[in-house]
Amino acid sequence: MSPAPHPRAGEVMTGAEMIVQVLVDEGVDTVFGYSGGAILPIYDAVFCHNEATGGSMPLIVPANEQGAAFMAAGYARASGRVGVALVTSGPGATNTVTPVRDSMADSVPIVVICGQVPTSAIGTDAFQEAPVPSIMGAVAKHVFLVTDPTRLEATVRTAFEIARTGRPGPVVLDIPKDVQNWRGAFSGSGHLPIPGYRQRLNRVAANKLSESACASLLAALERAERPLIYAGGGVINAGASEALRGLVHELRIPVVTTLMGIGAIDTSDAMAMRMLGMHGAAYANYAVEDCDLLLAIGARFDDRVAGNPTKFAANAKFIAQFDIDVSEVNKVKRVHWSHLGALPEALTALREGARRAGFRRDWSAWHRHCDLLRRTHAMNYDRQSERIQPHYLLEQINRLTHGEAIISTGVGQHQMWAAQYFDFRSPRLWLTSGSMGTMGFGLPAAIGAQFAVRDRMVIDVDGDASIRMNIGELETVTTYGLPVKVVVINNCGDGMVKQWQKLFFKGRLSASDKSLHKKDFVKAAIADGFEFAVRLESKAEVPRVVEEFIRFPGPAFLEVVVDPDAGVYPMVGPGQSYDEMITGDFIASRKPVEVVPPDESEMF
Repeated sequence: MSPAPHPRAGEVMTGAEMIVQVLVDEGVDTVFGYSGGAILPIYDAVFCHNEATGGSMPLIVPANEQGAAFMAAGYARASGRVGVALVTSGPGATNTVTPVRDSMADSVPIVVICGQVPTSAIGTDAFQEAPVPSIMGAVAKHVFLVTDPTRLEATVRTAFEIARTGRPGPVVLDIPKDVQNWRGAFSGSGHLPIPGYRQRLNRVAANKLSESACASLLAALERAERPLIYAGGGVINAGASEALRGLVHELRIPVVTTLMGIGAIDTSDAMAMRMLGMHGAAYANYAVEDCDLLLAIGARFDDRVAGNPTKFAANAKFIAQFDIDVSEVNKVKRVHWSHLGALPEALTALREGARRAGFRRDWSAWHRHCDLLRRTHAMNYDRQSERIQPHYLLEQINRLTHGEAIISTGVGQHQMWAAQYFDFRSPRLWLTSGSMGTMGFGLPAAIGAQFAVRDRMVIDVDGDASIRMNIGELETVTTYGLPVKVVVINNCGDGMVKQWQKLFFKGRLSASDKSLHKKDFVKAAIADGFEFAVRLESKAEVPRVVEEFIRFPGPAFLEVVVDPDAGVYPMVGPGQSYDEMITGDFIASRKPVEVVPPDESEMF
């Protein structure tokens, strides 16, 4: 039975109106963007749509286009739906390059719609013209330059299809102004013919975990004494967290997660060993060293985790990998077994296969070993210091949020402390720039997340250096009356860079110390409309002020002056192995480790 025709099929529309109608059909309920000449027809169509529908698709205006695309990314990360940014040509489009690359690196589905000069002017260096396909082609999942208006409607639908399917990612639509103004009949259906892409998707979707493959993996698990699951962001992107949790509880295998995989399993779960990697928990990294079987699920052995690939999980006699992207299998670390397919179905099939086979394995000795690792090498810091330690601050916030808040971060030390000291009961509560490490991500991403999930507390944990990058978005918070909480951990500079300079460059703080900068963050927040804007400098005041900050019913801003010498530990230098991990003064290490600078080719 063929589907009913679209209620507006056959209606004559402008190209701009067609774009807006497709956005509606795709379920878009919020658009983030900044206007300009080459995008005005679409902005007018959005205005008219909202006027006719009572504002069903609000257009959120940021301070700049980078903020718009990061808001779209925050919306997508928090909701799992495609985020949409709408910007003008030239600088409007180029300002979104960083968030597009950021979304590509972390597999985040967004669609960026850029205005473009008229088709007749393309290539003439017209006013506000930029070669968007050339620029974005290197950083996006796909780019469309629409020059045939009859294909516009199908192209927009296809952009959403590509963004959300397979390994998600950003898609850019470059739409000349004359195509936006073109008039034609709206068909209400249809996609572009992209047979190669769909064939690859269909092959992956059809590739179910076979009984023989399941039996092979279960046989390896039967031989294992110390199995460990290594879960990455692919678990969350695939909506496979529930399936992972079911598998973990069925087989009783401990789990470490990557930075992007935080929340895939409840951090308070008995099987959770928290984050591994460069700044992962010492006990998580030691568990990786000790395991004899490693099961990688939606994780890609990136350099911040694997460090020195040949020494990563060196005692594992068997490594298995589940992924949806064939390019990730055997890219960094050779594996003994792999499955390419949809993660929820594959993990469910493994769980059911284990049940059918009556799989039972007593790993209680391994569980006791992991518990001992947690106790012996627990996270810790200078609890006796008279200065505010950032770890203490985050513990106090976590005490009130109970692992239920959405935490967005900038990039730097504060990002790692947040990953280490916050609890996360569910997926999509942790929003951070992982692969790109983009400073300025935290605040706009938090704004996008609050629009996506209106009834959940959203906190931007930022650094004094990172928030400067997009501090203009403070006004966006108050303009739209969002109850976003912004906490700035002020350690007077680029804390992570300073930590590296102290460790590896003999303490030469080249261009990273901002103690002489004049920024008054509280006055800036007040100027942007924050009624709660407080600077906290006393350790004794932390519990009281933090509770006032969290309980405040509207937008709230808190600057906390912390110990500028506080470091992020543990730390595994780039290109180094876990047995070279530096645990600092307050976390127990297995053995004394000499601080040796990484090879110059690996630095940073």
